Amino acid sequence: MDDLSRRTMIQTAMKAPYLEREEEHELAVRWKEERDQQALHRITMAHMRLVISMASKFRHFGLSMGDLIQEGHIGLLEAAARFDPTREVRFSTYATWWIRASMQDYVLRNWSIVRGGTSSTQKALFFNLRRLRAKLSSGGEQLSTSDIYRQISGTLGVSVADVANMDARLSGPDTSLNQPVTEEGGAAAERINFLPSDEPLPDQVVGEAIDTERRSAWLNAALGALNERELKIIRERRLRDEGATLEVLGAMLGISKERVRQIENRAIEKLRTALVRSNPELAAPGL
Repeated sequence: MDDLSRRTMIQTAMKAPYLEREEEHELAVRWKEERDQQALHRITMAHMRLVISMASKFRHFGLSMGDLIQEGHIGLLEAAARFDPTREVRFSTYATWWIRASMQDYVLRNWSIVRGGTSSTQKALFFNLRRLRAKLSSGGEQLSTSDIYRQISGTLGVSVADVANMDARLSGPDTSLNQPVTEEGGAAAERINFLPSDEPLPDQVVGEAIDTERRSAWLNAALGALNERELKIIRERRLRDEGATLEVLGAMLGISKERVRQIENRAIEKLRTALVRSNPELAAPGL
């Protein structure tokens, strides 16, 4: 919403007449029972002052006043759709919750590119942290940051860690990882280049790849020492992601599972002997 549209909406809202209780009830009944669009329009226009007033309370989040008013208007329409005129409650009292909820959801969606505050307790923390911290800091007692966090934690029913994390988020705006940073000497790099990584270093990757190839070559050479049946059992039992059971191999080869175990153990010993013969260093303790 541009500035001109926003000013026009505010001026129109301020000129809209207030509704007496009886008239408000009559309009609500017409809308609920007859879906009278004119009745809906009069109800919503009469309460746009409430939307504008509540939007002003969310301006410190750095969002457009016009967009906040639009979101509040959506909440107002939702309230009108759900309002039950048979209950002894004024529409403004009922609509306040829906207007505030709509604006809060908008703030949470747009204040930061990092999604947060999805639970009711997290929303309460997001919208009350600054107020509670200012209140505690302005008191006569000198409180440390940890003491303030603990008191806010107890008041809102969230963990101290959640309070600390939210306070850190509210203390500064989002920063792009692609934002350039000037290093000493004038060279420029992006912030993402300075993030720590859990990935192995290039020399580790290369070293592991070489070791894997070497072990594969040793194993393939050693497998040549096995006869056909031993080789089949080792491949099915040891060299597949899901090794075959002794029962399955026994049925496949026409022998008992105990015989399969004996052949497997003998094949493993033959492999070990062949590997040590061609690579004596593998016989060293701990290898």
